[in-house]
Amino acid sequence: MNPEPRKFQFNPRRGNTYYFKSNSNSMNPNKALWEKGDFTKIAESMRESGTALVSRLGVTRGMKVLDLGCGDGTTAIPEAKLGADVFGVDIAANLVAAGKKRAEAEGLSNITFQEGDAIQLQGIEDQRFDLAVSIFGAMFAPKPQEVANELVRVTKPGGRIVMGNWIPGDPTLVAQILKISSAYTPPPPEGFISPMLWGVESHVTERFGNAGVAPEDVQFEKDTFHFRIGISPEAYLERFRLFYGPTMNAYDAAEKDGRAEALQQELLSLFNSKNESGDANTTLIPATFLKVTVNRR
Repeated sequence: MNPEPRKFQFNPRRGNTYYFKSNSNSMNPNKALWEKGDFTKIAESMRESGTALVSRLGVTRGMKVLDLGCGDGTTAIPEAKLGADVFGVDIAANLVAAGKKRAEAEGLSNITFQEGDAIQLQGIEDQRFDLAVSIFGAMFAPKPQEVANELVRVTKPGGRIVMGNWIPGDPTLVAQILKISSAYTPPPPEGFISPMLWGVESHVTERFGNAGVAPEDVQFEKDTFHFRIGISPEAYLERFRLFYGPTMNAYDAAEKDGRAEALQQELLSLFNSKNESGDANTTLIPATFLKVTVNRR
């Protein structure tokens, strides 16, 4: 396999659809993207599935857990409720603040939220964690090899790394949102590496291999995440339009081209067709992802 290009012009958290252009005087574009909206409005629909996912990770009391790209704690808070000592890291200040607020409301003293970048975990010592988790988080960092290096570096020998990554071209919700939106946004600049490649087994094996992990220590399985919320699919799509940075950017681009209504109708058709709740006023949408488990020797 050819080596991945090393020219990076910005830090998008996107598939092959959304991005910010950057310059030396601007805020980290990845940070700007995730602070543009309010991902907590989407995360509300992810709580139940996030808790179920964590219940299958073998988290035990006293375990030291890193939750990377933690958002407001969709998986980090369930990990802490199981008794782990959890360290949540996210690039967006507003999501870190929201996570702290949720943890305080839950009375959890065994969880810490901190701003940080998945490609350089400053201040975190080597081999600190028994388990490093990143569910739809670190996959969006712009330098995937550095992400793999850092995950391996901070995980103890005998520990595990678990990632949940969206799969390119998958027929379920998230991949299809990206596919539809890509028709309304400009192409990415030269050197961009799609986050969706974290959903391709060969790329994942190569990245962790470059970080010193043997291929046999990287396992894969497909799993399903459910977005569940007590509002209609149309109202749920409205949350993406108003609060989810990447979708906000897609609508902005479509508006400039006079195509916002076309984008709206395509996405609304998608959300309605994928809704499995059986109730027009409730949304339950499954999305397939690649679960990656790395055994650290």
